[in-house]
Amino acid sequence: MSASADHAHGAPRPRRAVTIARIAERAGVSVPTVSKVINGRSDVAAGTRERVEAIIREYGYQRPEKAVSTAPLLELIFHELESAWAIEIIRGVEEVAREADLAVVLSELQGRHTPRRGWIEGVLARRPTGVISVFSGLSPEQRSQLDSRGVPFVVVDPTGEPGHGTPSIGATNWSGGLSATRHLLDLGHRRIAVISGPDRVLCSRARLDGYRAAMDAAGLPVERDLIRTGDFHVEAGFAQARALLALPDPPTAIFAGSDLQALGVYEAAREAGLRIPDDLSVVGFDDLPVARWVGPPLTTVRQPLVEMAGAAVRLVLALARGERPEQTRLELSTSMVVRQSTAPPRER
Repeated sequence: MSASADHAHGAPRPRRAVTIARIAERAGVSVPTVSKVINGRSDVAAGTRERVEAIIREYGYQRPEKAVSTAPLLELIFHELESAWAIEIIRGVEEVAREADLAVVLSELQGRHTPRRGWIEGVLARRPTGVISVFSGLSPEQRSQLDSRGVPFVVVDPTGEPGHGTPSIGATNWSGGLSATRHLLDLGHRRIAVISGPDRVLCSRARLDGYRAAMDAAGLPVERDLIRTGDFHVEAGFAQARALLALPDPPTAIFAGSDLQALGVYEAAREAGLRIPDDLSVVGFDDLPVARWVGPPLTTVRQPLVEMAGAAVRLVLALARGERPEQTRLELSTSMVVRQSTAPPRER
């Protein structure tokens, strides 16, 4: 009975060593062509590349450890680079990378949450020590390509639940949302609004859930009109705060999902003729450097961005050395930073 017939009757197919030659045979191409695909060379037709990559995934090919040679650099990818938030992450990555004598290659996805195809080909050609993705992710195919080449991948502040086994560094966003809301409740506020980030983003949902938990524990209803969503930028904070302050019964305090949103709240309050914190208390999230210099200085939840970035680099380096850390899903603690943008509510 032939091997194929044997397999058709349910017997397991004997596994052959997964080699470049085996992949080439299965794909109907030459060994040098498979080698070019594995090494990210651009001189391979798109259809051929896709066929070879599919077979690499099918057979679970892993580049032999002795064949893995990495360049002394890290790939750092952001979905966008339009805020001081990104600068803090870059600073944390650079501090640890410099100590390890690693250069950093920075890529921006221009608002996308997964890189385009050309990006992964460049990474494979550069053979970096590792890849760190911030507030974005990789497609299953891209992740498989890194795995097969022995390139470790870590996510900082994942937008959604990371895939099984995906190492990630985040912050205690739920606790941060809880602390921010409790701070306002302790001051005597009862009509507290929240401006959340995008619904699809994990940290946004966690901060909003923390707000809900604090309100529920205080026995206060969570009114739909007091919950607004937007992105994490100034414009969203301004637009949503403007709508909140125009309500017949406006909030006495606003918890913004980011410091940048909080700056938008400041402008909406100024436009409405309100003084912070006399007429409106405001809490942000992140503790960016600008939070100390706005007027009045912003009460906020400190997210340890520099430390998160440094932890991501150390985790990538450990994985690149072949270590298997006990924890590959880390959450660093947030903390309240109380400044002058919050006070007890004025009696109405």
